[in-house]
Amino acid sequence: MPATTTDVEATVNEALESFGAEAADINRDATLESLDIDSLDLAELSQVVEEKYGVTLKSTDAESLKTVGNAIDLIVERAK
Repeated sequence: MPATTTDVEATVNEALESFGAEAADINRDATLESLDIDSLDLAELSQVVEEKYGVTLKSTDAESLKTVGNAIDLIVERAK
């Protein structure tokens, strides 16, 4: 079953909260930088996504992921 945008968004938001981002600040337009998400957090997010959806995020992907929405869209696209 393909991952839905809603499901991926919930997973990403939950992961970002566990990394210390404030829930009220997390939305599709929020930049990862503004949420203080660093490369270590992105590596952890990659593990969560791979375990749940079988999607691998490469280090080169991290460079293009500027917003929460970018991350969600990439994961949904690859989970098809």
